[in-house]
Amino acid sequence: MSDIQMVDLKSQYLKIKNEIDNEVLQTIQSTKFINGPKVQEFQENLKNYMGCNHVIPCGNGTDALQIALMACELEPGDEVICPSFTYVATAEVIALLGLKPVMANVDYESFNIKAKHIEPLINSKTKAIVPVHLFGQSADMEEIITLAKKYNLFVIEDNAQAIGCNYKFSNGETKKTGTIGDIGTTSFFPSKNLGCYGDGGAIFTNNEELFLKMKMIANHGQNKKYYHKLTGCNSRLDSIQAAILNIKLKYLDQYNLNRLKMADIYDDSFKNINELVTPYRSSNSNHVFHQYTLKIEKKLRNSIIDYLSNNAIPAMIYYPVPLYKQEAFSNFVELNFEIDNIERLCNSVFSLPIHSEIENSSQTKIVEKVLTFFKNI
Repeated sequence: MSDIQMVDLKSQYLKIKNEIDNEVLQTIQSTKFINGPKVQEFQENLKNYMGCNHVIPCGNGTDALQIALMACELEPGDEVICPSFTYVATAEVIALLGLKPVMANVDYESFNIKAKHIEPLINSKTKAIVPVHLFGQSADMEEIITLAKKYNLFVIEDNAQAIGCNYKFSNGETKKTGTIGDIGTTSFFPSKNLGCYGDGGAIFTNNEELFLKMKMIANHGQNKKYYHKLTGCNSRLDSIQAAILNIKLKYLDQYNLNRLKMADIYDDSFKNINELVTPYRSSNSNHVFHQYTLKIEKKLRNSIIDYLSNNAIPAMIYYPVPLYKQEAFSNFVELNFEIDNIERLCNSVFSLPIHSEIENSSQTKIVEKVLTFFKNI
């Protein structure tokens, strides 16, 4: 039996090896490594999959967020509201651009930011909201969009963990997460639901003006070579990564379905364990389970992680420290600043392996060991 992985990228590759190898070889032979036909092809296919007007491939998910914020033409000191329970990149780019990241609470059940957490933080300096669709499930975008319109705020979706997720509005309309706000961003980091074999990212929008601006920003601020209209950056998805992603995009829905099947098995297996809280599932979005994240009492969390590790089963804590307690953001929060839901989540969450290769997941062993742990406590 092979080692258990949080994400089994090797088994996934072996299934599509011939397709991937052929595409990579063709791309190398073409010598069109930057902005070549493979990038254009992937851009078009991703646009069709997402159901949006425009896609801009870029270097990584952090660049995608930065370019999106740059396009909004915010001023130094302007405030951008983001959840404080998320990966650092969400707030990092806000601070990097001289803006103020305003750390918001999240819902204890869904892990996601809600309008009720955002509105009390809005003031005259607030210019944008960055909701994160954490662990693979959509934030409640209908209420966030309504709130943003009320206060004339930009909405930039951080969709790095939820590509393929569908959000259902109260009128029955369905949209992909990442296409609902003014701008959406995603990452193609290898472990993502749609991951490349290096770094990569993309930006989504239905706004023509923002599209043209972001396209220039990502290309040194130029729309014609050597003529720079804006101060931009250099952020490109290379042709080899685009070729890989173009193959994997065809399988994304199946990958997400396999993750869901694993999550269903976990849910059913753990339903009678009172000490475990299985992931919440919203009625207005599907869950693509980038992570399968449970909640457990703090005093038991380290014990079960150690127990699983001793049985060669990985488990991860996403995220052990709130953003507002990270030294990098100490200038943006008051001393001893705390949010109850965030503190509780950072002290209680842990994630079990989940990925697209369900037949190679060793899930039976994982479940067996978790059940054994609770029988013996």
